[in-house]
Amino acid sequence: MSGATEAPTWPLFVDGAEHGAASGETFDVFAPESGALVGRAALGDARDISRAVTAARRAFAPWANLPPGGRERVLLACADAVERRGDRFLDLLIDESGSTITKARGEIAYTAQLFRAAAGEARRLYGDTFPNDVATRMSMVLREPLGVVGVISPFNAPLALLAKMVAFPLAAGNTVVAKPSEETPLIAIELARTLFEAGVPRGVLSVVTGFGAGAGSALTASHGLDAIVFTGSTATGVQIAIDAAPRMRRLQLELGGKNALLVLADVDIERAAQIAVAGAFAHGGQICMASSRIIVEDAVFAPFVAAFARRADALVVGNLRDEATAYGPLIHEGALRKVQAHVAGAIAGGARLAAGGRVVRGLIYAPTVLVEPPRDGDAWREETFGPVASVVAARNLDDAVSIANDSAYGLSAGVLTNDVARALTAARRIRAGSVHIGMHSFQSNTLAPIGGFGLSGIGRSGGKYSIDELTELKWVSLELGTTPFAEGGAL
Repeated sequence: MSGATEAPTWPLFVDGAEHGAASGETFDVFAPESGALVGRAALGDARDISRAVTAARRAFAPWANLPPGGRERVLLACADAVERRGDRFLDLLIDESGSTITKARGEIAYTAQLFRAAAGEARRLYGDTFPNDVATRMSMVLREPLGVVGVISPFNAPLALLAKMVAFPLAAGNTVVAKPSEETPLIAIELARTLFEAGVPRGVLSVVTGFGAGAGSALTASHGLDAIVFTGSTATGVQIAIDAAPRMRRLQLELGGKNALLVLADVDIERAAQIAVAGAFAHGGQICMASSRIIVEDAVFAPFVAAFARRADALVVGNLRDEATAYGPLIHEGALRKVQAHVAGAIAGGARLAAGGRVVRGLIYAPTVLVEPPRDGDAWREETFGPVASVVAARNLDDAVSIANDSAYGLSAGVLTNDVARALTAARRIRAGSVHIGMHSFQSNTLAPIGGFGLSGIGRSGGKYSIDELTELKWVSLELGTTPFAEGGAL
């Protein structure tokens, strides 16, 4: 599996130590921008997963029983450690994941925010009490961690999303075994090192790198897991849910999106086009909440398309260390082929190409605007995960909402209008996990409930919503009087 070029070899991080894979093998990790070999990652498999899960099970009770302030202090130290190692993460995000320098800086800052937000939640595992009809009886509800959480993280925000999928489970008292995307394993190992040095105890977090068919499937099949947290494609999420069902594991799945951005007739056209470009083309559209379906009221359709296409054509793409660069390469050749197929299918079905539709160089695809693609085609219905936005016309608000909801997905949406009543009407009626008024569909907040309707997933992540997903409720009753049984056994 390894090539001839010299490059550093990265180990697994299991039970507080760095190890080679049980297989003794590695796999190559290449830079999407240049194709250069960035490093070699240990090729983990079921043996490594078993070792990590065993360590997490052993570490669970001490970590869960640590007072909330103890977990809070560790997570705050993790935030500081991420910031101190920012330059290292910056280089890895650019080289391994194809992030621009601007995105990489933002992702590092957001990662530190996530650990600080999770630290606060460690003190908020609130329970409850409720009244009882029997005067001598008390009832309380306790919130307890689930146990060992298996995490499978994606490539598109490999630092921040893995951090989110680790930080909140740890805050709740769970332990974690993570399998990062095979496209971005090195960032995950660097994060594991950073968190261990910041004070995360042995076994509380392990990271096993490898492929889905080896390490990933072994993790989801492990009998030692109590929950699975996954961010990625809907197809993989469905398979994880099928695998988890016989063992009744808790699931939190953030899956695909085909997100709508509604542009209503009262907006400033140039401002709307600027927002739409940001929502559609950030990180080359490799964001599950990207604004890939833009629905525009008839009255402003033509001027909006013209402004949107002009702004798309003006985007600077390419050099990842140039501050002016909007985005860089797609993650690999397969992603590029999918983008090309969606665009070609839309044009063959009658769409007008208003911008882009070509490879700039390597894995960099030009920002592409499709006008009125076929509504039954892949470019409109399926997640492209590339720099492609489709624009269609709507007669009015009712029509726009109907078009937005004609999708199997329901992750996120945006509504651009100056009319608050119309904006809130749209927000209430659009079937999506989040709706952003006055902005595109791609928004982030460490405390917000992120998740979707339909094929966009199960459950929510972020802030107290992650805590809700990854804890169990326990009813405890206390009898203060005499035995409740009367003569003859009657209650």
